[in-house]
Amino acid sequence: MTRRSLRAPRAHRSNALHPGAWWVWALGLGTAASRTTNPLLLALLIGVAGYVVAARRTEAPWARSYGAFVKLGLAVLGIRLAFAVVLGSPIPGSHLLVTLPEVPLPDWAQGVRIGGRVTLEGLVFALYDGLKLATLLICVGAANALASPSRLLKSLPGALYEAGVAVVVAMTFAPNLIADVRRLRAARRLRGRPDSGIRGLLQVGLPVLEGALERSVALAAAMDARGYGRTAEVPPLVRRATAICTLGGLIGVCAGTYGLLAASGAGYGLPVLLAGVAAALAGLWLGGRRSVRTRYRPDVWGVRAWLVALSGAAAAAVMIWSGGQDPAALQPPVVPLAVPTLPLWPAAGILLGLLPAFVAPAPSADRPLEAAS
Repeated sequence: MTRRSLRAPRAHRSNALHPGAWWVWALGLGTAASRTTNPLLLALLIGVAGYVVAARRTEAPWARSYGAFVKLGLAVLGIRLAFAVVLGSPIPGSHLLVTLPEVPLPDWAQGVRIGGRVTLEGLVFALYDGLKLATLLICVGAANALASPSRLLKSLPGALYEAGVAVVVAMTFAPNLIADVRRLRAARRLRGRPDSGIRGLLQVGLPVLEGALERSVALAAAMDARGYGRTAEVPPLVRRATAICTLGGLIGVCAGTYGLLAASGAGYGLPVLLAGVAAALAGLWLGGRRSVRTRYRPDVWGVRAWLVALSGAAAAAVMIWSGGQDPAALQPPVVPLAVPTLPLWPAAGILLGLLPAFVAPAPSADRPLEAAS
């Protein structure tokens, strides 16, 4: 095997990566982030997600939403720190930073305070907690920037098509909104008009709202023209079995996922998750008999899609395993304060998430590849 054959090819319509692989990869990184409050590991996860997005995102409109998710993560981190300063922290601390004027509250508000002592331990705990949530948002933003929503909708089973349309419309709202705001601000700058401040925001908001309404009307007309919502007749027994399998499977998936994410549920989480996935797949297969839609040029889940998905799953698996072996390394203590260390095996597992930057088809330099991304 030559070196050229190992190199990732240029992306085009026939070899574009399956969008579901990007979501599995991102959810794997998000699962890894949910298992730790170590700021070094969380920063490594953010770096891995950012590098893959920089290496493999295209010029499509949804690919520009990653920066918005990063800003949202920073905002969440700032809000969490502000709450820790104003409302206090449940973590006792001995390193006093400042004492704010405390607002007296009635007796029924016992346990809640506004102002008071602000300790270094409380701020560090809030920083760790907010950084974990920000990392989760950034991982979701990476999936939004790399996976095409329209191709993801086309890959859904027939039983989930109606629900998938609603999800895809919701997913495309933020990227389209960001693209409209940038376009209108650039147009106002070219005309010498203000594009910032309260006045600029109000004058940009109305055209953005008008564009959103126009897209909604166009989407409704396109859905009606394509026969959206039409189903085939199936026996009542099949409908009941479909509902039971799908609902029971989804409940099992939720319970199993909670067990895997919780520190005390790793023993029952995986069996319940597998049973829920099997029941949900059976329900989706039965529900697909009602769908009368067809697929044109369906996306293929190939070897590179497996590598991308498994890299994210491997990062999550290594982090879950490390949590059972050395929980102190993943949850650094704040009382007493200690400098967090970078554990070797969790860091190596997170670095496996860099694999998509080398095996996924590279975006073409001469065209946006909106259909292929």
